[in-house]
Amino acid sequence: MAYPLKKILVTGSSGTIGTRLAETLLGEGFDIIGVDREPNTWNDAVNKKTIILDLRDKERVLKELPKDVDVVIHLAANARVFNLVVDPSLARDNFEMVFNVLEFARQNEIKNFMFSSSREVYGNSEKIVHAEDDVHIDYCESPYTASKIGGEALVQAYRQCYGMETVILRFSNVYGMYDKSDRVIPLFIKLCKENKDLVVYGKEKLLDYTYIDDCVGGIITALYEFPSINGQVYNLAYGSGTSIVDVARLIQKRMDSGNAVRLENNRTGEVVRYIADISKAKKSFGFEPKVPIEEGVNKTVDWYLKHLYTA
Repeated sequence: MAYPLKKILVTGSSGTIGTRLAETLLGEGFDIIGVDREPNTWNDAVNKKTIILDLRDKERVLKELPKDVDVVIHLAANARVFNLVVDPSLARDNFEMVFNVLEFARQNEIKNFMFSSSREVYGNSEKIVHAEDDVHIDYCESPYTASKIGGEALVQAYRQCYGMETVILRFSNVYGMYDKSDRVIPLFIKLCKENKDLVVYGKEKLLDYTYIDDCVGGIITALYEFPSINGQVYNLAYGSGTSIVDVARLIQKRMDSGNAVRLENNRTGEVVRYIADISKAKKSFGFEPKVPIEEGVNKTVDWYLKHLYTA
């Protein structure tokens, strides 16, 4: 039987998760349309499917995005937490983008909407392991956190007011490929290659790192189960914590690097300890991450050495 949600609009399709998701969906026979401010420099097939458009421009969003789609997967966001501490207007951009894309979906009667949220919505509480009900605005650590909590609220409002079918997925430290940003794992790989010190902001920092194929696999599995999980929120992560110091050591080991690890204070707005309770996603749609951190780091280093640092 043909899958009913076959034509998919992916926002943020030139980003890390967007690229891997789009190419995987294409490989599985889905009809995808990407939208991003930037061309996709990683994958020609995805780039040919990508509309270059700034999602903050509501008029262009409403006029230029294709209306004959079955589901919107909204990944687009300014996603570097500390960048939004430095420049909070980037958080306003996130609000505007999700609002404009929801309005596009509502006005064109596109009923199915998937929103990518973040483990940042849990903030810093007394807990380490967080289930989906553990979000409280009192723990809102940063403008980025606010933009994701607010985005979730908008999505829920459109579900309640306009009958949209929605699923919210909260990601955690996704890594693996297609990322030249200063996120910690690609940054540490670059610094090891250059034999420069690795700076760890917060020696107590313990986070749940998710290999990109586990994240994308979870999105696609949720997509297949969309009708039965409508209205729900899920954590997508590996389900165990690793200290950032240990991540640095794993990268050094794989790259046979002798550079130093320097410890600095945790930066404003960043979550210090987070492990995802992924039992709800496991039970609801069979989410089962497969790549533990050591294997994932090894795969990631190999990918970067093959594709970016070949000299």
